[in-house]
This record gives sequence, structure tokens and C-alpha cells, in this order.
Amino acid sequence: MLAWSADELASLYAPDAVHEFPFLAPGRPNRYDGREEIRIGYQAAWSGTSVRLQEIHDVVVFDSTDPEVVIGQWGATAMSEPGAAPVVVTGLLILRVRDGMIAHALDYMDSLGTFQALGRLPAVLDSLGVSGIDQS
Repeated sequence: MLAWSADELASLYAPDAVHEFPFLAPGRPNRYDGREEIRIGYQAAWSGTSVRLQEIHDVVVFDSTDPEVVIGQWGATAMSEPGAAPVVVTGLLILRVRDGMIAHALDYMDSLGTFQALGRLPAVLDSLGVSGIDQS
């Protein structure tokens, strides 16, 4: 993830894997179907932003009664441009893993919190036609 290699990331997924984003971020798809769509989607997302991860931290893996399911909470420090103040991004991943490959991913990233930390929330809300919300 720190290298932002869509090829390396996609190699972790089964050919028919599904990656879903239940907390839809504006301008982003809420689902990728198949390894190639996952690769293409992440290539587009990562090449279209100046934000770069610096560190992944506060990783917590939770127990699951299903041996195929891995639940992980994480935090990451990111920078939007060189010299900018770092921001913390958080999320939760629920993965179904079969035969050593990710078959299904539910990716609950705090998109609005990330936009807020980057100072981009007003523009996002404007793009959604939302007004009158206290953003402090």
C-alpha cells in the first residue's frame, strides 16, 4: 500500500474477486468486479491524487468465527503535497480470503473524515449540492 502499486495490490485478489466501498466517496465507484477492474480502479484513483501514504499504523486484527474472514482496523498517515501537514486516514477492512487470495473485500474508509482533514470537504459537499452544514 505504501508503494501504491496497483499491480502488487491486484495480485492479492482472486481473478473474480469483488472489492466494495460501502461508504461511497464522491467521484469514486462503490464496487470493483474482478482483479483487472481492481487494478484499473486503483491505478486511476492513485494517479489522480497528490495524497501519498507515509505510514500505516494502529493496525488491529479482530477475531472472527469464520476462518475465511479477516477483519482489520487501520490508521495511516498521509501527506497531500511535499511540506504539507500530515493527516490521519482511518478505515476498517473485512476480507474474505480463499486459497490464499482475497475473494471479497468490504472497505470502510472514512472518506468524509479524510476530505475534512485535507481541507477538501467544502468542495465535496458543494459537488453534492449539500449546504448549511457546520463543518467545524
